[in-house]
Amino acid sequence: MTATEPRLTPDELRGLFLFEQLDDEKLAWVSANGDVVDCPAGTEVSVEGEPAECFFVLLEGTMTMVRTVGGSEVETVRTSHRGVYSGAVQFYFGDRLEQRYPATVRAVTDCRFLALPAGPFAAVFRQWYPMAVHLLEGMFVGQRNSAELVGQRERLLALGKLTAGLTHELNNPAAAAARAADALRDRFAGMRHKLAMLSEGKLDGEVLRSLTGLQEEFVGRVGTARELTTLERSDLEDGLGDWLEDHEVPQPWELAGVFVAAGLQPDDLDRVTDAVGPDHLAAALRWLAYTVEAEALLVEIADSTHRISSLVDAAKQYSQMDRTPHQPTDLHAGLDATLVMLGGKIGAGITVVKEYDRGLPEVPAYAGELNQVWTNLIVNALDAMAGEGTLTVRTARDGDCAVVEVADTGPGIPPELRDRVFEPFFTTKPVGQGTGLGLDVSWRVVVKRHGGDLRVTSRPGDTRFQVLLPLTEPDPG
Repeated sequence: MTATEPRLTPDELRGLFLFEQLDDEKLAWVSANGDVVDCPAGTEVSVEGEPAECFFVLLEGTMTMVRTVGGSEVETVRTSHRGVYSGAVQFYFGDRLEQRYPATVRAVTDCRFLALPAGPFAAVFRQWYPMAVHLLEGMFVGQRNSAELVGQRERLLALGKLTAGLTHELNNPAAAAARAADALRDRFAGMRHKLAMLSEGKLDGEVLRSLTGLQEEFVGRVGTARELTTLERSDLEDGLGDWLEDHEVPQPWELAGVFVAAGLQPDDLDRVTDAVGPDHLAAALRWLAYTVEAEALLVEIADSTHRISSLVDAAKQYSQMDRTPHQPTDLHAGLDATLVMLGGKIGAGITVVKEYDRGLPEVPAYAGELNQVWTNLIVNALDAMAGEGTLTVRTARDGDCAVVEVADTGPGIPPELRDRVFEPFFTTKPVGQGTGLGLDVSWRVVVKRHGGDLRVTSRPGDTRFQVLLPLTEPDPG
């Protein structure tokens, strides 16, 4: 860019809509301080992210404004309208706000601009229009503070829901383990009692060895028996019950259920009869039943504690506790952890489908912030389906980007609202049920923090939010 002479006269400035209402004194200041600069076609007038030093007004030519989204430039404005402005558009804040160019402006054709220095212009503007500056600051700062406060409240509410869901999820296996431990105490007491009875019967060593051998064999089947249908279980229990009644074993219905669960058949009980004889059969079967039940309870305790450990690991993965903020990140681990944390919100009427590209490499990212994005997208999808439908979480690769898609089978977003879903405070939910900041926060995390893109497509029965994340760190140059 090169400055040219002469400067614009006050009368020439009045021909621009921005300055047409200024009095002579103000026009004189603009005329004295505004440089007229020529920008040949292809010149960058301002560069996104660089310190905003000038407020530009287009005088001649065609300019374009672009934003960088997901590593690619997206044109937002192309105009030749005389008087349009760009650059340090929040100059009136002065030093109280970091002044950076919000977009890159280029000259499409040879252009001429009026360039006003942001610092001096801010000083006189505050003198000229103190009330207007207060109103502009109030609107900007007020909206930002409201967004922060409501965002904090939304995060606290989300944390409360996640905590309640996690507590519920933890309570189930914890309660199961406690119940199994109590039952196990009773089974061990019964085993000791029956073992004493067997010993009093003066079984010889060979018989006891045979019985303990059967015990080890039967215990080994616990946990490996195939899952039975209700009808199959009922038929097998009836068969074992008949066998026990024929052999005059007391309370056959109790033992039948235990043995069927362990995968035992009448032939197995015949082997017990052959080992101990009819006189000691009832005591031997009861002892074996206690042993089998004890093993089943130990399996249940192990499963429950493993479930608790898995939930704790998911919570740590979700919160990124003890992890550096920015690091190579496995997107699938974050998605799985989020689904676990939201398990209490995923009702019985929701089918969750995972379509993961396991060949997807790790992504340089702030994993904890991305988990908040997954939470917002999944919660919105669940709310849209109102308890009935299919939630699909997909991952894929698209060139140099990783793609995460969250899809639902809800009613969809009307076309007239689709372009507004990422606006702060805009929500399609009823009053009091949404803050309108979830998608705005998600957009800022994906686009601003990670240099990615967030898109939405929607029609009834198929709404999809797509997150695109660069697979490599942005070039610092």
